[in-house]
Amino acid sequence: MYDPYSKGISYGKGVLILIGLWLGGFLIGGVVSIPIWALMTGKGIFTMQQDMLKPEYVNAVRVVQVVSTFVTFFLPAYFTALILNRKPVKLLGFTMRFTYKQLLLSVVIMFAAALAAGALAELNEKIPLPQSAANFFRQLENNYTEQVEAITNIKSFGDYIISLIMIAILPALFEETFFRGGMQNLLTRSTQSHWVAIIITSVVFSAIHISYYGFLARLCLGIVLGLIYYYSRSLWLSIAAHCFNNAFAVTQMYIMLRQGKTVKEAMDDKMPFWWGVLAVIALYFLFMIFKRVSNQAIKIFTSPEDKALEEKWIA
Repeated sequence: MYDPYSKGISYGKGVLILIGLWLGGFLIGGVVSIPIWALMTGKGIFTMQQDMLKPEYVNAVRVVQVVSTFVTFFLPAYFTALILNRKPVKLLGFTMRFTYKQLLLSVVIMFAAALAAGALAELNEKIPLPQSAANFFRQLENNYTEQVEAITNIKSFGDYIISLIMIAILPALFEETFFRGGMQNLLTRSTQSHWVAIIITSVVFSAIHISYYGFLARLCLGIVLGLIYYYSRSLWLSIAAHCFNNAFAVTQMYIMLRQGKTVKEAMDDKMPFWWGVLAVIALYFLFMIFKRVSNQAIKIFTSPEDKALEEKWIA
């Protein structure tokens, strides 16, 4: 499925290009992080892993995190779109306009998704594992908690605002550009199946966080973000929803830390299973409304030259 601005390269090849650039971005992001870290801390790379957990280097950790995420996720998606299309921003979904109703619904949908994800996190904990595997995955969770604690280090309102920017806004922008605007977008166009694209992208999205006990929760959030993007055709809405989810978590952490809770306690977002059942029911009806509202917005905002393409896209 091509548009008038396509350069004639198939979307299947586009997926391969995206993966190749992502692997390159991952390597380059790691290399670029080294001089940034050295300039900001005066420390060498051999103790970098241990030093990144120290509170005095929190600003350097935040900058390294943002730069590496930008290089690993945003740039590969943009350059892939540039290779495939003469209007890369449009291909990614940045230009599609949306209504305030869509934005409000996206936030409500993400709140319900967070409840469903919390129930799935509880379910994930109850899946039996061999003791060796359980110990391994638990150590990964502990490492992740230490990394979050190092990045956030919320001791004041100023730290809270910085954390919102570094953890909520920028990662949402970079990750959604790659996963929804890039991977899901190209997979949908190449396979002609939005569900195949959404599931594959959501599995990769969850796996990339390297968290067994958070896998089902992030898979759920990935599917919800994928549906928001697919029905609206606007990357801005999935970015907004992702940002809201991250911002809600950071705000909850800020409040709980001020109450004397630990980072581990503040990050515990598990919910009773019945909350998840109610949330899934709510999501079903919310997406029915969202799809209808989005179809109306598409009819209003889609240009005549793109209307035929969009009618095939939203089947």
